[in-house]
Amino acid sequence: MAIITAPGIIRALSLFHLSMAYFLIASPSTIVNQSLVFILGASMRLPTPPSLSDASPSTAFSALILALLGLTDLAACSLPEEISSYYWGSQAPIRCTFFFALTGYAYAFKPEGPIRGISRQENPWDNLHTSLVFTWSFLEMISWFWVFITLREERRELAVRQAERKRVEENML
Repeated sequence: MAIITAPGIIRALSLFHLSMAYFLIASPSTIVNQSLVFILGASMRLPTPPSLSDASPSTAFSALILALLGLTDLAACSLPEEISSYYWGSQAPIRCTFFFALTGYAYAFKPEGPIRGISRQENPWDNLHTSLVFTWSFLEMISWFWVFITLREERRELAVRQAERKRVEENML
């Protein structure tokens, strides 16, 4: 059995989402000025988002989305173990793949990136090429991959427990 279970990782990630939601409403500059955001952004040569120095309607909306995500994930963690295993078994690979694509996009298609190259046309997606988006999606990708691996390990243990429970029930009859 893993030291940290998948529901434990998901609860921690949900609390991270709720914390991010709070800071996006109260003080968005606190998030941008974190050393992890700065180090990952500088190492990938991504710009710091200038619009997060003060709270704005867009940061408030982002905070609401993160709060909703955190609360719904906390509620889903309280499901019975068998249902939770199926639910998170389908959610973890989807979320991991999404955040892998977002992390790759934030890096590869930046203005000086390996794919975007010399052709410089402005588009609305350019706002995703920031140190904050990259750091957030990178941490989410790592976390959901960890959840996915832990769920696979726990799935085997759950199958053994269900077989044991079924064997005991058959012996009682």
